[in-house]
Amino acid sequence: MPACGKSTVGVILAKTVGMKFLDTDLLIQEREGALLQELINTKGNDYFKKVEEYVLRSVNIENAVVSTGGSAVYYPEAIHHFKKNGIIVYIKVPFETIESRLDNITTRGVTMAPGQTLKDLYDQRAPLYEANADLVVDADGLTVEQTIEKIIESIEQPC
Repeated sequence: MPACGKSTVGVILAKTVGMKFLDTDLLIQEREGALLQELINTKGNDYFKKVEEYVLRSVNIENAVVSTGGSAVYYPEAIHHFKKNGIIVYIKVPFETIESRLDNITTRGVTMAPGQTLKDLYDQRAPLYEANADLVVDADGLTVEQTIEKIIESIEQPC
């Protein structure tokens, strides 16, 4: 979800474990020469989703932490691509936390259907995140550092 800490946790996690960091939202902006929200506003959700799926499926990087947009879960082939090459981590925080962190959802580059609320989006995506994650990290009430510790500990535990 937007505001769950993907980018913040991702970049610090990458530094902590000595990996590269890649944010696919930034790749989309670079490819399109526009901010995510500008892209959605000018070309629409359908166009944005096509570009996002293309970018996600094109990621070819090793030894990296990749932060995707929250809508990445809508693209089964992209999910398969990431699962084949790494571990998908869902940073789980309650809706109330997401809501409190977002001042204005309309500036974040989040694809939402007309009339869809943030709660609707959360209710739609949360089960998809759970179903597709290799690792679910409950980050409710945790600091960024505690979340990172939890991710590292969970990955290092034998199956």
